Amino acid sequence: MNVARSGRTASTVYPWLEKGSIRMKTRACLLLHGFTGGPYEIEPLAKHLRELGWTCRIPTLAGHGGDLHRLGFVKRSDWIGSAEMAAGELTNLYGSFDLIGFSMSGLIAAYLANRYPVRKLILLNAAVIYISPRRLADSIRHNIRRRDFSEYVRKNGTPFSAVVQFMRLVHELKPEFAKVKIPSLVIQGGRDHVVHPGSARFIMSRLAGPKELRVYPDSRHMICSECEADEVFAAVQNFLAD
Repeated sequence: MNVARSGRTASTVYPWLEKGSIRMKTRACLLLHGFTGGPYEIEPLAKHLRELGWTCRIPTLAGHGGDLHRLGFVKRSDWIGSAEMAAGELTNLYGSFDLIGFSMSGLIAAYLANRYPVRKLILLNAAVIYISPRRLADSIRHNIRRRDFSEYVRKNGTPFSAVVQFMRLVHELKPEFAKVKIPSLVIQGGRDHVVHPGSARFIMSRLAGPKELRVYPDSRHMICSECEADEVFAAVQNFLAD
């Protein structure tokens, strides 16, 4: 919607942009990237939300954001700590915030939702059941046809100790979903070659509060950059705006 053409002011369309108490009127959102990834994985969604008036924070989790060998020197508690630091800052600034967790950080997001004043929770391809051999094989064939091997070169640089930390984090944080009572939106790509679709079903069966599941049949793991990204962004926008 073009605010200028509609004749309505920005504060009319987005009430949280009105002058006054930032703590009460600013919509803040914390977005968390996945294992071996970085803010770029969810930056397209953050950009969309910023254009609508949200203040977005995307911290780089410990050991990420550079040479993957750095992951060998951190533990899962360091990843959680990175997320908790950002959650604490947003709590101090705005009182509450919305929370979006992608892939591995879907688990960290559930952990934070049970300990911080999170208003609404969104889980994107949350990695509870994180291996689907058939889908991985399909992905390899797809990338061979495109002569795109960058994904596998990157993943092969991941230290084994970091993979162990990831698996332990999944095991330890899975029980957090059963404690989540705030409104939650679970989004799953139908062609995700990393996270099994059973992951979304598991999460939906555990969440204790109001919940909604949306599956995007043509989307793979990097759902914020896939062909249905605009539909995903619209679903996120509508869910958060209620």
